[in-house]
Amino acid sequence: MTAHSATGPFAGFGPDDLLACYARGVFPMGETRDDPSVFLVEPEMRGVLPLDAFRVPSRLARTVRQERFQVRIDTAFAAVLDGCAAPAAGREDTWINGPIRRLYVELHARGHAHSVETWRDERLVGGLYGVTLGGAFFGESMFSRERDASKVALVHLVARLRRGGWRLLDAQFQTDHLSQFGAVETPQADYLTLLAKALTVTGDAAVFAQPLSGSEAVG
Repeated sequence: MTAHSATGPFAGFGPDDLLACYARGVFPMGETRDDPSVFLVEPEMRGVLPLDAFRVPSRLARTVRQERFQVRIDTAFAAVLDGCAAPAAGREDTWINGPIRRLYVELHARGHAHSVETWRDERLVGGLYGVTLGGAFFGESMFSRERDASKVALVHLVARLRRGGWRLLDAQFQTDHLSQFGAVETPQADYLTLLAKALTVTGDAAVFAQPLSGSEAVG
């Protein structure tokens, strides 16, 4: 794990450098919201969501089909970042500090970062964001202000990644929350092999602009 200061070496670290980190299997995190330091993390074990074996629990599938939320893509990227960084039960602080936020907003402007958002009555109630490079999508964080809001966003993300030809959905760390969807813990060496193969193809970003019904998302 390597640390850089936002006022030192990290000050010259830009979006291209960040993409290069993803390409070699590392990703950034901040220590706390107010700490300007940023760490480059290379876990020994990675959480991976297999796109060809993604599981949607039956109750969640009904929620997705019923379209209780309106799902939008890339209409409120910064707001999703802020939602992921906001204090929540069991997570009073965040690793999304100022330097992290600026980097991902710029990646989004370049088309390398996307948000999947869930809305109800024109209010953002959940979502997720991540980085795309070649045929790999690196899920960064998600948040929910209503039950299942972030899970619905994940189902819609996976449906689009599968349609667009992505090969890898990196969840960074394995959690009990992700295991219900079929996430597997993968040694870093094996992950790097998966990543190298995924980077040889390019996902079709047009899928992020295409409408997708709830039934299609779970179909």
